[in-house]
Amino acid sequence: MTHKITLIPGDGIGPEVASAARRAVDATGVRIDWEQVELNASVIQKTGQSLPEHVVESLQRTRVGLKGPVTTPIGEGYTSVNVALRKRLELFANVRPVRSLAGVATRFGDAKIDMVIFRENTEDLYSGLENEVVPGVVTGIKVITRAASSRIAEYTFAFAESAGRKKVTAIHKANIMKLADGLFLRCCRETAARHPAIEYQEVIVDNAAMQLVIRPETFDILLMPNLYGDIISDLAAGLVGGLGIVPGANMGEHHAVFEAVHGSAPDIAGKGLANPTAMMMSAVLMLIHLQEHDAARRLQSAIEHTYAAHRHLTHDVGGTATTAEFTDAVIEAIARVG
Repeated sequence: MTHKITLIPGDGIGPEVASAARRAVDATGVRIDWEQVELNASVIQKTGQSLPEHVVESLQRTRVGLKGPVTTPIGEGYTSVNVALRKRLELFANVRPVRSLAGVATRFGDAKIDMVIFRENTEDLYSGLENEVVPGVVTGIKVITRAASSRIAEYTFAFAESAGRKKVTAIHKANIMKLADGLFLRCCRETAARHPAIEYQEVIVDNAAMQLVIRPETFDILLMPNLYGDIISDLAAGLVGGLGIVPGANMGEHHAVFEAVHGSAPDIAGKGLANPTAMMMSAVLMLIHLQEHDAARRLQSAIEHTYAAHRHLTHDVGGTATTAEFTDAVIEAIARVG
């Protein structure tokens, strides 16, 4: 079977890591018909849209995308491509597995970190509802709905059961935002009651941040609204070596887009310094979604073997290899993995 996949290289280091991931996926032997579409700062400025229609049309055809980072201006300019994409395709669940990798030094010694972060992806403060009331006074509206909260909670608990996970921790600030985060928690509690085999607990977001840096190995699955999910998932990535090695998936009822969680890093673009691990790991999630489980296992194992060998790692994780050298090592390992 041949799978049609939309490939969005992005900008900055995006084209380098996207090319590396594509090479690695092709090396597994899975048949992919890649439909490459351009989405970067130049295209956005030319079309005047943060999410041009040709990108949406491709994803609507293929229903699956592998996406590199796209630069978002800070404090001005066009709106976030990622936010627009998630809203347009109703990619309501952001899923970020965070796992220790052999060969990557962390502050936690032999403690193994293995958590999955589930983040509601369509509302909260990321709804983008901002307004200047008078000069010097701006409001931003936090949107929390029962429908979206229940949907992400059910998705999370269903994953926990199917993956053999033991505990879901809901992250909130309901002690302060009693209505908004209170509604989110009520939806989580109702969902937890329908899944009694899964342990359920609640932790206030600031305490969760502290607990993560003290004893991250105690967390299993974390469930949270949009803004907390964005912040906590980046914090968690730092616990295992950084954004360069953590994958991400944006899941909807009909579409799925897989992407590295790091930015476009224009300062190192074109220098062969980019670490393509996060993009390759995102491709592993994509292969699982496509039911290509053997290929996903082989690519995951090849990445882990390359890290364990510690001979072809990129600069950000203590090595000296270029992007291409790391990619070549992974592809060689794929051939050796049974």
